[in-house]
Amino acid sequence: MRRTAVLGAAGTLVTGTLIAGAIAATPASAGQQHHRDSAEDRGVRIAAARAAEKGIDWQACPADWGLKAPIQCGYVTVPVDYAKPGGRTIEIAVDRIGNTGGKKERQGSLIYNPGGPGGSGMKFPTRVTGKNAVWAKTAKAYDFVGFDPRGVGHSAPISCADPQEFVKAPKADPVPDSEADKRAQRQLAKEYALGCKERSGALLPHLTTPNTARDLDVIRAALGEKKLNYLGVSYGTYLGAVYATLFPDHVRRMLVDSVVNPSRESVWYQANLDQDLAFETRWSDWKKWVARHDAVYHIGNTEAKVQAKWERLRATAKKNPIGGVVGPAELTSFFQNAPYYDSAWASTAQVWSAYLSGDEKPLIQNAGPDMGDTAGNAASENSNAVYTAVECNDAKWPTSWRKWDRDNTRIHQKAPFMTWANAWMNLPCATWPEKQRTPVDVKTGKGLPSVLIVQSTRDAATPFEGAVELHQRLKGSRLIIEKGAGSHGVTSLVNPCINDRVDTYFLTGRTGSKDVTCAPHATPEPSKA
Repeated sequence: MRRTAVLGAAGTLVTGTLIAGAIAATPASAGQQHHRDSAEDRGVRIAAARAAEKGIDWQACPADWGLKAPIQCGYVTVPVDYAKPGGRTIEIAVDRIGNTGGKKERQGSLIYNPGGPGGSGMKFPTRVTGKNAVWAKTAKAYDFVGFDPRGVGHSAPISCADPQEFVKAPKADPVPDSEADKRAQRQLAKEYALGCKERSGALLPHLTTPNTARDLDVIRAALGEKKLNYLGVSYGTYLGAVYATLFPDHVRRMLVDSVVNPSRESVWYQANLDQDLAFETRWSDWKKWVARHDAVYHIGNTEAKVQAKWERLRATAKKNPIGGVVGPAELTSFFQNAPYYDSAWASTAQVWSAYLSGDEKPLIQNAGPDMGDTAGNAASENSNAVYTAVECNDAKWPTSWRKWDRDNTRIHQKAPFMTWANAWMNLPCATWPEKQRTPVDVKTGKGLPSVLIVQSTRDAATPFEGAVELHQRLKGSRLIIEKGAGSHGVTSLVNPCINDRVDTYFLTGRTGSKDVTCAPHATPEPSKA
């Protein structure tokens, strides 16, 4: 669940770096729990049968996709509306690389979703070509399969705004100084929602988590797999949870990492407020780390001093945007990388340190837009559009501005780093032009095997309580806790206590007889790159 983008003067959004969450049902099943005889159920069975018969025509990937041999690419056809499987269809882009261990070791395909909604999983096979040691053992047994979810990338991409306008900077400061500031942001959010309707057309109402889960089942069938092996991170955990609820007897192995709270009461409005508080905690962790390494970065030798420097930086950028393009909104989008990922701790601190020593270039390059990168800007706008569409379609959002104002004003007092930026990013859902649905009631169904859940205790983007909630809902699941850590996306980090159990699960299906608590992975080392 990535959610830091802020509305700006052009009526567009500027995103941070990535992740988010979502849920829903298609119109015919809105507000209903899963029934095996619903129109969507019949539709997905028809689509899966067609896909199983047709298979996937694997070819060399298009040159501009950046996926070199031996990775192969193809498409899977799915209905736009599963209640009408004979109606309009779209093509879902998929890619794969074969298992590295030979025929005897092969256990099938492992399908991956990295989060969002709006994230592409197409780089998953590069974990093999890039010789990622953490995943080497699992890669011996599985083909690594990625896909672009509906609406994303090469899978009938949608848009809500002109990409070049979308990335223009500086945007307005997300923290409002007045009621006039709030009115301006509300207008921009309303315009963005209308832009989604105007630019995304007939596909827009069908961008939901349950529909993406149905697509996942059709992909499974097209791959020739009787059951699904799945790895989901961030929003991908919610996609997995919805899949497990809709298709419990189609799951073989499922690992979810950094978990979105699947409670109907959490998805999605409350999830964002909970995230604001968790981000403040992890922001504090990073400031303490920066202070401990003041001899390297010279930002401040206490957390309070680092915070004071942050406030000064924000004020300076608000008065005179750095390089003409980096204001408070852009600073928030860039600096949120540190609370998200430990891997960004040192690089973020170094950019800040360089600025304080008189070199503005790294900050401008990292936080400002690159207007010449039209392909990258289009991808960013597309990702944000899908994020908005799925979250707004998936659940009923408050329509009362008074509630939004009251809740975010209250949370901002405790968590000023992210709250208002997050609020403006999600505010289009308050005036969403499509029908909003009731989330799936995530729970265990007949035939669901043991699901492995991995979560750090101080995760900012997906707070720890979400993993506990999912663990309670999926009977027989096992929870691996990384205590005292907070980097988002645990399973790709080097931590043998976790890595070995992940390999064991994918290779043997064993989760162990009880939940496990692991020590944190190594704390990042400072660097002056």
